[in-house]
Amino acid sequence: MAQAIVIQQRATRKRPVKDVRKPLNLRVRPEVRSLIDYGAELTGKNLTDFVLDAARQAAQNALLDRTAIAVSAKAYNAFVAMLDAPPTPNVSLRKALQTTAVWE
Repeated sequence: MAQAIVIQQRATRKRPVKDVRKPLNLRVRPEVRSLIDYGAELTGKNLTDFVLDAARQAAQNALLDRTAIAVSAKAYNAFVAMLDAPPTPNVSLRKALQTTAVWE
């Protein structure tokens, strides 16, 4: 969440941003390259965009997986209590429980 805020703040700056691109060279086995090419084709992206999107997503996930949120003991205990509490019955929950799963 903090990552998204930082990205948004950077994007709203008014000063011009110089478009500097650096090459990224990879050595890939033919079968892996074929798989990546096919994935790019199926998504309608060129190879560069496909690989960069996948790498960007993996990097963001790695950063978010290591994000720590500091809370007080009182807030943590309240959070755990909410997780442990059974769901409160409501119309949406009842409907979901009565709906047949798509795989059945």
